[in-house]
Amino acid sequence: MARRSKQEDTQPDNLDTADEDASSGGGSSYLVPGLERGLRILAEFSAREPVLGAPELSRRIGIPRTTTFRLLQTLEALGFLERVNGDRNFRLGVAVLRLGFEYVNSLELTDFGTPVLERLRDATGLSTHLLIRDQRDVVFVAKAQSHEPLFSSVKVHVGTRLPAHATVHGHVLMGDLSLAALKALYPEARLEKYTERTPASVDELYERVEECAALGYGLSEASFERGISVITAPVRDHSGGIVAAVAATVPRSDIGADEEKSRLVETICAAAVELSMRLNYRALGGDPTVALGARRVLG
Repeated sequence: MARRSKQEDTQPDNLDTADEDASSGGGSSYLVPGLERGLRILAEFSAREPVLGAPELSRRIGIPRTTTFRLLQTLEALGFLERVNGDRNFRLGVAVLRLGFEYVNSLELTDFGTPVLERLRDATGLSTHLLIRDQRDVVFVAKAQSHEPLFSSVKVHVGTRLPAHATVHGHVLMGDLSLAALKALYPEARLEKYTERTPASVDELYERVEECAALGYGLSEASFERGISVITAPVRDHSGGIVAAVAATVPRSDIGADEEKSRLVETICAAAVELSMRLNYRALGGDPTVALGARRVLG
């Protein structure tokens, strides 16, 4: 068998090194570019785009197609990606789900939160959820699906992400952030629009956040998704900071009459306060969520 020349032996490695140096952008010398690229590939897949091909991923990440394809093959071999119908397109594999669920299940928050969600579901008949904020996204980390046939049509999966700035969940979860912190999180002049009710600027977003903080909960009637209304209340830990939110989903464009709406708000706030207390939150006077939740105790 013919031996490869020294140039042939070293050329691929040199090319990879050049690619890696370029992609690091002069950042920390401790970054591993290959690992960074692989993780960036996984992060491109979403509920909106569950299937992607090598050319599109190469364009988005800014690396050669041959490099992209080698990374895809590696991720496929490890179970993090799988081919769609044997084609050149890929989707997330079971290894990603396993990592995600093991992480979520390890959280003390979900351990404490699941029985609270189940009692809230039983008290309201609605599907209930526990959410956290991950930078500019809200992430559903636990749920209790409604048993009611009329309310079971809406199913949000654990791991689903939504834009924080465009949802009442995000407005509640950002209740501790100052205007300066919001501007650091959203440096762009105009925020991405999802509906006509999405805040157009950080200043408008801050007004929504402050409104939810003053009320002690957030309420949305079809402001993000048509035919879906939600009520969300913040969960705080021992430090008093917001670490999660409890939410209930109403599968219609309005929640109902004022009396029904008030009852739901109080019940959801009671669930959020119960979970906060399990996380050793000690409420100070003037917490509006606690005041509302005190009016109603879950069974």
